[in-house]
Amino acid sequence: MEIFCNLLLTEKQIDRLRDATGTATLHVIAAERLGPDARSLFERSEIVFGNPPPAWIGESSALRWMQLESVGFGEYLLLDWNSLGKRVCVTNLSGFFRSSVAESILAGVMALHRGIDRLVLLKEARSWEGGAIRRALRSLSCAEVVLFGQGSINTRVAELLVPFGCNVTFFRRGWNGAALNAALAQADLVVSAVPDLPETHDVFDRTRLASVKHGAIFANFGRGSVVDDDALADGLFSGSIGGAVIDVTRYEPLPADHRFWTLPNLILTQHSGGGTGNEIDRKIDWFLNNLSHYLLGDPLISAVDFARGY
Repeated sequence: MEIFCNLLLTEKQIDRLRDATGTATLHVIAAERLGPDARSLFERSEIVFGNPPPAWIGESSALRWMQLESVGFGEYLLLDWNSLGKRVCVTNLSGFFRSSVAESILAGVMALHRGIDRLVLLKEARSWEGGAIRRALRSLSCAEVVLFGQGSINTRVAELLVPFGCNVTFFRRGWNGAALNAALAQADLVVSAVPDLPETHDVFDRTRLASVKHGAIFANFGRGSVVDDDALADGLFSGSIGGAVIDVTRYEPLPADHRFWTLPNLILTQHSGGGTGNEIDRKIDWFLNNLSHYLLGDPLISAVDFARGY
């Protein structure tokens, strides 16, 4: 059995994988070095750990299981899974980032509510404005919260909000547009954490963002395609939207001339919201756990259903 891994690993992590995979032949090639030689090794491998180029998938007759190193899999959606799905199982990291992303959401929201973002800048400028800052601060306690998406991230956000006594309303797949608009008009905080699907594209367009309660905080930790960037920037600039915490953007890296860079009431976390120092080691744990299922012929954890899009 041959295993292809295209993660950037330390020698210690590679040794750990080799020890854990026993007699299997392990090929470790970082994504930055995926040339013709790497493709040849990929095409011989039964198992893949990482996110290889989509074009490679359909041309590999040996591939049986691919463990992605991400939750998202949008780059693979256009492949012919009616055919590929008969011989290849794809698993992702669904739920892997739930706690770290939820904590980033809460940290960003609290920073805006309590003025931490402004205070950091004032410290750098050695400018004391304590009294003026106090009058602009808000509390999250008893807030009206709309969570768009009811996956693992927003479920964890709801758990973290319990001590604040917030009134939380979820909108999941099959949501009603009129009901969403009505809820947004009452919301102090809106959090979007949904995958990139045809039905989620531009959900928060100019019209819908205009229905959000004046001064509310908006957070997007799902996919950048969900939000109209220009409309959000206009809302933040005018003050109709009180602040935003944005982890994902339509174009990444964010272009240098993008308006998000210049808005003082926006916290940009640069798609780092799920990160932790031991992230790669935890991904290896996940892969090895799923590998034990694979070798025993048991169902794999977090198998992707491409027909449903998650």
